[in-house]
Amino acid sequence: MGDTLTTNPPQILAEPSPPPKKKTPFYLTLWGQVLIGVALAIIYGYFKPASAIKMKPLGDGFIRLITMVITVIIFCTVVTGIAGMENLKKVGRIGGKALLYFEIVSTLALFTGMLVGNIAHPGSGFNVNPATLDAKSVADYAGAAKQQSVTDFLMNIIPTTMVDAFAKGNILQVLLVAILFGFALSMVGPKCKPVVELFDAMTHAVFGVINILMKLAPIGAFGAMAFTVGRYGIASLGPLAKLIAVFYITCTLFVLVVFGLIAWAAGFNIIKFLSYIKEEIVVVLATSSSDPALPTLMEKMEKLGCSKSLVGLVVPTGYTFNTDGSSLYMTMAALFVAQATNIHLTVGQQLTIFAVAVLTSKGASGVTGAAFIALVATLMVIPTIPVAGMALLIGIDRFMSMFRAVVNMIGNGVATVVVARWEHELDKETLQKNLA
Repeated sequence: MGDTLTTNPPQILAEPSPPPKKKTPFYLTLWGQVLIGVALAIIYGYFKPASAIKMKPLGDGFIRLITMVITVIIFCTVVTGIAGMENLKKVGRIGGKALLYFEIVSTLALFTGMLVGNIAHPGSGFNVNPATLDAKSVADYAGAAKQQSVTDFLMNIIPTTMVDAFAKGNILQVLLVAILFGFALSMVGPKCKPVVELFDAMTHAVFGVINILMKLAPIGAFGAMAFTVGRYGIASLGPLAKLIAVFYITCTLFVLVVFGLIAWAAGFNIIKFLSYIKEEIVVVLATSSSDPALPTLMEKMEKLGCSKSLVGLVVPTGYTFNTDGSSLYMTMAALFVAQATNIHLTVGQQLTIFAVAVLTSKGASGVTGAAFIALVATLMVIPTIPVAGMALLIGIDRFMSMFRAVVNMIGNGVATVVVARWEHELDKETLQKNLA
C-alpha cells in the first residue's frame, strides 16, 4: 500500500476585531457640559443674584441663534420630502393622522391636569382675597389673549408674503408655504429636479450650522438658568412648592405612563427613547424653551429610522398642535387659581374650562408666553374666576415652563415615531439599533 497523502487544511486568520470605542467622558458630552453649566448657574444665581440677572442675554442669544435657522430647516425638509413622495395623497393622510393623534393625546393631557387638580387640591389653604392681587401684572397677557381669537389664529397661518413668513419666523406660515412649494415641485416633475437637489443640499448645510451652534448650548444654558435663579430666587418657590411639586410629578408620570404605553404599543421603550434624546431634554430644561431642540430633534428622528418627509411634516406641526405639557399646566393651573381664591367650581364650569382650553391651547401658539396667555384666555370665559389670580403664578411661571417645554418636546418625538409606525415609514432595525 502506498503512503496516504495528508494535508492540513489552510489556516484562516481571523481579522482582528476593532478595538472597543472609548466611552466619551461625561464632561466632554454635550448634555454633560449643559448639566455642568446649569449647576454652576444655580450656584452663581443663588450667591450673586444681581450679577446673575445680567447673564440673561447669554440664554436669549443662544435661543435666537437656533431660531434664526429653524424656518430654513423646516422649509427645506418639508419641500424635499413632499417633492420626493410618489403619491401626494400620502401627504394628506400623514397630516390627518398626525393631527388626530395630537388632538387625542393633548385632550388626554388636559383631562389629566384637571383630574390631578381635583385630587391634589394644590391651591387649598391659600385663602387669597382677589382684591389684594396685582391685576396690572396680568394686563399684558390678558391683552394678548383678547387679540388672538381662533379666527385670528386661522387667518394668521396665511402670511402676507412668502418672505414675510420667514421674516417673522412663524412656523405654521413657513409650513404652509413649504407644503405648497413641495406640491408644486412634485407636480412639475423632472424639470424641477435640480431645485429639489439644491434644497436637499441646503438642508445638510443648515444642519451643519446647527451642529456648530449647539456647541454654545452650555453657555446658553448657564445664562438662562442664572437669570432664572437670580431673578426669582429659590426662596420664591416656597409658598407655591406644592403646586410645583404636583405639576413636576404629574409631568413625569404622564411621560412614563401615558407616553410609555403609547411607545410600548408602537414597539419601543420610552426609557431608551428618553436616553436617546437626553441632550435635547437637558437643553430644553435649562432654557425653558422647546425651540432650541427642534432642529436636532428632527435630525435624531431621521437617524432613528423615520422617513425624512414624515419628520418634516409631523415635528413642526406638532410644535403648534401637540402641546401636551402646556395642556397639563392649563387645567391644573386654572383649578389652582380657583382653589387659592376659595371659589368653588361646578362640574359644568370645569367642563367649560376643559372645552375652552382645547381651543385656546392651540390659539395662543407662536406667541411669547403662549401657555400663560392661553390660560388667561381660558379663565376669561369663566367670570367667577378672577383673572387677577394669575398674578400668583407669574413668579414661578419660568420654573413651570421648564417641564411644560420638556413634555411638549418629548411628546412630539413620540408622536413622530408613532405616526411613522402607522404609515410604515419606520425602519424597525434602525430604531432598535439606535435605542439600544
